[in-house]
Amino acid sequence: MVPRPFRVVRYRRELPDTFTLTLEPLAGPAEFFFQPGQFNMLYQMGAGEVPSSISGAPGRPRELVHTIRAVGNVTGVLQRCRPGDVIGVRGPFGTPWPVAALAGRDLIILTGGLGLAPLRPVIYAILARRQDYGAVEIIYGARSPRDLLYRRELERWRGRFDLRVHVTVDSASPDWHGNVGVVTNLIPRTRIDTCHAAALICGPGVMMRFAVQELVKLGLQIQDIYVSLERNMQCALGLCGHCQLGPFFVCKDGPVFSYDRIGPWFEKREV
Repeated sequence: MVPRPFRVVRYRRELPDTFTLTLEPLAGPAEFFFQPGQFNMLYQMGAGEVPSSISGAPGRPRELVHTIRAVGNVTGVLQRCRPGDVIGVRGPFGTPWPVAALAGRDLIILTGGLGLAPLRPVIYAILARRQDYGAVEIIYGARSPRDLLYRRELERWRGRFDLRVHVTVDSASPDWHGNVGVVTNLIPRTRIDTCHAAALICGPGVMMRFAVQELVKLGLQIQDIYVSLERNMQCALGLCGHCQLGPFFVCKDGPVFSYDRIGPWFEKREV
């Protein structure tokens, strides 16, 4: 429950409202171990704390990376952090993506907007052991070309011969030569063996609902589809109840769920 002090070592502006903080421990162990999909609670004195998915590489435990969108008071204060500033960190919390359990299978990584941040550690982990997986397809969507997150990395991943990257935007000017449309339109383009495949999804709720429907049409079983949910997490321990979804507390039982487990509740819009 007590935040551990971390120093900001790098600040990077990703988008007008989105930034990345790279942190290192100020005291205690020099390494911070986590699994892809887990999150931390970031604390700023006098402002409060917010949950944030870890977006760095699991193989680099000496640096802790968070990509954050400034949408409220606490994230607005964090946005003003610069190298040398100190913030508090609690975590890691939550259930991770089943990266190791999916070895040997084809993978679809499907995401929209800031949802790429929680899935970036998965991509790092897969590329570090690329020989352990089958075909890998990354599908990413944003509102416009200006809203593409981690654009340089997307270009670098797209240049590899051992995975396929599909990028689309909702709208674009004539100088955009990529796909235009929703991410679900790109699902039929994937080249996977649906009998031995799994999908990892993170993004806006409506996008995830339609993505699951399209993946099922493609032939995937719902137990092979995993989603990461975002709800109002405040304590990270399942005590406050703010993130409750049916019988689940997203901070403790999630944020990563197999769809056969969470689907009946996730599809109830009034919950």
